[in-house]
Amino acid sequence: MLIKYFYDEKLAHASYLVGCQNKGEAIVIDPSRDIESYLNIARANGLWITGVTETHIHADYISGSMELASKTGAKLYLSDEGGAHWRYQFVDRYDSQLLKDGDTFPIGNLTFEVLHTPGHTPEHISLLLTDGGAAAQAPIGLFTGDFVFVGDIGRPDLLERAAGVNGSAYSLAKKMFTSLQRFKQLPDYLQVWPAHGAGSACGKALGAVPSSTIGYEKLANWALQYDDKDLFIEALLSGQPDAPKYFGTMKRLNKQGTTLIEKLKRVVHAQPSLTVVQEWAQNGIVVDTRPAKQFAEKHIAGTINLPYNQSFVTWAGWLLDYDQPIHLLVSGGIEMETLKALQSIGLDHVKTAMDSTFIEQLELNETDVTVYNAVEPKEVIDRLDDYYVLDVRHNSEWMAGHIPQAHHIMLGHLKDRINEIPREKPLLVNCKSGARSAIAVSLLKANGFDQVYNLTGGFDKWKKENNKAIQN
Repeated sequence: MLIKYFYDEKLAHASYLVGCQNKGEAIVIDPSRDIESYLNIARANGLWITGVTETHIHADYISGSMELASKTGAKLYLSDEGGAHWRYQFVDRYDSQLLKDGDTFPIGNLTFEVLHTPGHTPEHISLLLTDGGAAAQAPIGLFTGDFVFVGDIGRPDLLERAAGVNGSAYSLAKKMFTSLQRFKQLPDYLQVWPAHGAGSACGKALGAVPSSTIGYEKLANWALQYDDKDLFIEALLSGQPDAPKYFGTMKRLNKQGTTLIEKLKRVVHAQPSLTVVQEWAQNGIVVDTRPAKQFAEKHIAGTINLPYNQSFVTWAGWLLDYDQPIHLLVSGGIEMETLKALQSIGLDHVKTAMDSTFIEQLELNETDVTVYNAVEPKEVIDRLDDYYVLDVRHNSEWMAGHIPQAHHIMLGHLKDRINEIPREKPLLVNCKSGARSAIAVSLLKANGFDQVYNLTGGFDKWKKENNKAIQN
């Protein structure tokens, strides 16, 4: 048996290729939309991908199940639990088998047994793997998807908070308690292979270790320490992070089925031109992917700055529209990576791209090519009344302490609440360290706010230098 682990750091997403080397067959579990890495690994190990499966309808990225089924002819093994509302709508297009609790299916000499484990979502399943070619005829591990992570469990509130399914958070929390009791009865030696790691918004305290065992999770995972259902539900529902608004779109697209990448329109490459970028800004969203420092020193008016780094996908999902054309200002070396990152969350309507290096050659002026300024905490500590102070951190960060007189709008909600911000005073924007507030400043500037300042070093530096943070 062969197990290969794949991890997308921008999505904190783990997927797996499991192969029976004796029969030359393999299955991919919870695949990402970019399937080339699975195909390459299968080819290198003399395997053919004959199966694709998902633990649930994902909310944080576009699944690659359809891509693999279309490319390889692999059979889809998908959940048929949770009721008709949570049934995949594209299964009739491919060879497929819908799965119920207790079902089994083979991949070569490997056997997968289906456990219905609702709680994160109604249809969620986990997959118990047994290697028929091993000396020990017992399961080796459990693919838990978003059910049990290392050190955490899947949050039950996403359907309510991101997809608008009223009352589902409490109902799913109760089901999660029941699913965990079943989990506790499994042998301690079983390995646990989850679908996410630290940084994912699908839980609140995920560990960075890629795998675990059931025995260790029973000892160390906070969620497995509760025997009282009511106390468990209270603990599970409290302290969950903000639910990215694009998660609702992901659920819908992954249930209905998405357009295959090969059928998407190709991105048009435009010659560097200030005039062209200005035209783009009038008819869509122009995303400058350069580092925040470069953008601050010089950028084209009307563009927003989403630096291409580990947080790029997260803030693209929060701040870009799914029904507006997207235009990219990106250096040639990372254009394909940027495009794949956007496609990973279904932002498929990138129309045009332009090499961003020409911006450095433009002359600064007051209207077309501009800057934004940063200020040190010591420069503003004694004159906060001169500013409208805007804190764009997560609610939990805000509640733990913030600058006096600050107003709170989490960055992901800023675009929708921008009309709440007055224009009479200069804006002083802060986050924890200055990275999220830099994005916020670019968004505010693109929406006509002229006097906007980024607080250097963010709340951390402000608190360290001034020690005047307040607890809320």
